[in-house]
Amino acid sequence: MKQAVSIIKEVKKAVVGKDDILVKVMEVILAGGNILIEDIPGVGKTTMALAFSKAMQLECKRVQFTPDVMPSDITGFTMYNKASGNFEYKKGAGLCNLLLADEINRTSSKTQSALLELMEEHAVTVDGVTHHCPEPHMVIATQNHVGTAGALPLPESQTDRFTVRLTMGYPNFENELNMLRDRQGANPLDKIQPAASAYDIIEMRRKVENIFRSDEILEYIVRLVKATRENSRIALGVSPRGAIALSNMSAARAFLHKRDYVIPEDIEKVFIDVCAHRIILSAQAKMSDESAEDVLNSVLRNIDRPKIRG
Repeated sequence: MKQAVSIIKEVKKAVVGKDDILVKVMEVILAGGNILIEDIPGVGKTTMALAFSKAMQLECKRVQFTPDVMPSDITGFTMYNKASGNFEYKKGAGLCNLLLADEINRTSSKTQSALLELMEEHAVTVDGVTHHCPEPHMVIATQNHVGTAGALPLPESQTDRFTVRLTMGYPNFENELNMLRDRQGANPLDKIQPAASAYDIIEMRRKVENIFRSDEILEYIVRLVKATRENSRIALGVSPRGAIALSNMSAARAFLHKRDYVIPEDIEKVFIDVCAHRIILSAQAKMSDESAEDVLNSVLRNIDRPKIRG
């Protein structure tokens, strides 16, 4: 747990004023998930990914998705070596610890599918041969909703594969001023020191997997996701995959709060981030200008929480 806190502390040297986002990213890393960031350009998404990779000593690669990016750019390909007379595998950008997939809505559906397979399987199959990603492995993908002409937004069945959806947003006045000061004559990324290793991340993930979730807690999760499927303002509710993500994320939050068991507050604190991108609002809700967050907060208020205290 101390190592997770140290990682966040190091990343704060490069990412100013986004402490809550950094904690959520750390929770996803511990839960073994992937992140979708829907945001405007230039708010520090790339810097954040690089900062986490440096603090955890992970191999990080970045792909700027455009219409001409091919699935093989992600998965890799085999090439004939004339000297040896054999076909050799050249690994793609996806076979790293942390992949930053920028603007995934600007590439073809084939390339999107290759990325999603990589996220799900932690491996790629090229010419019948499976190549595994190094562990730990995760994807931070971004979608930019400014200037989306010709873009291919991910359908709901694909966004469901991301553990959470986050938005970084603009910094406030003081944080932006501090950011400008920090960048005079130095790159804040150069200040980041290793706080953990790949082995440490794997060990912390194992501990998170063993965080105790009582039957009351699991029933609370099921009641919440079931309520989204029966709500008149929601046309498509949270999937079983979403319920699993909610359980894993609540365990990661418990771990960061020095507990070996989950309490209702853990679930409630991650509920919106895990579920907002997994639901489709009904026409009635859209006409009322309700957001997914509004509807999910209503679900939280109407479901009785189990009487378990931390």
